[in-house]
Amino acid sequence: MSFQAGFTLIELLVVIAIIAILAAFLLPVLARARQKGQQIVCLSNLKQVGLTFAIYLGDHRDHFPDRRDLKSSLPGGYRPWTSWPPSDPRAGWAATTFQNECPNFNIWVCPTAANSITGNAIPSAQATSADTNAVIGHYWAWRFDRMDDLGAATMIEDFWTKSESQAITDLQLANDPIVGIINGPTDVELVVDPYFPNTTPAVPPELKGRTIHGGGRCRVFLDGHVQFIRDSRTPLQ
Repeated sequence: MSFQAGFTLIELLVVIAIIAILAAFLLPVLARARQKGQQIVCLSNLKQVGLTFAIYLGDHRDHFPDRRDLKSSLPGGYRPWTSWPPSDPRAGWAATTFQNECPNFNIWVCPTAANSITGNAIPSAQATSADTNAVIGHYWAWRFDRMDDLGAATMIEDFWTKSESQAITDLQLANDPIVGIINGPTDVELVVDPYFPNTTPAVPPELKGRTIHGGGRCRVFLDGHVQFIRDSRTPLQ
């Protein structure tokens, strides 16, 4: 007679326990690696966005466009929500405006945003045109967030029609503590991930503390450099 050797129940439980312990160590590492990869793709998009702005400025005597008309005519209209933010920083208008400089509308889409609560929130997602199959953009451009008359006091921090130097000077004159100290284009955020600070009471509870990439925001600055910067106001995924 011959006998086949096999695992005992205790041996199987020990193997399962070891696998569980290894998984507990490895899964957070893999998750961080995945998040880092997503940030890199997002920063690559924003690098192209910064280059697109630079090409446009070079072709238009160093002046930003005025597409306040698109802020209201794109699907959903201007600021189709009643909570925070108080203006409409969505950048759907930019894809159409800069299509000669960059015909690839997908640079306005953070690939992580489409699968996140933050990216699909009404104040985040915006169609880039009126076409039924239009690309949905997910980035914010705070310097192009209002539709008031250009001479209104509320427009001092907006860049519509301004030259780059005038835009920087106006930001410095505004002395907005939220913006921080502006010494030049390297300090001016141009396009950024959507974010919903947990320190702002008007933020809806389901969005409070959320951004596209947990714990911070990807940004491109006016001088073209990109950076992921930690933000303690947005600690959640």
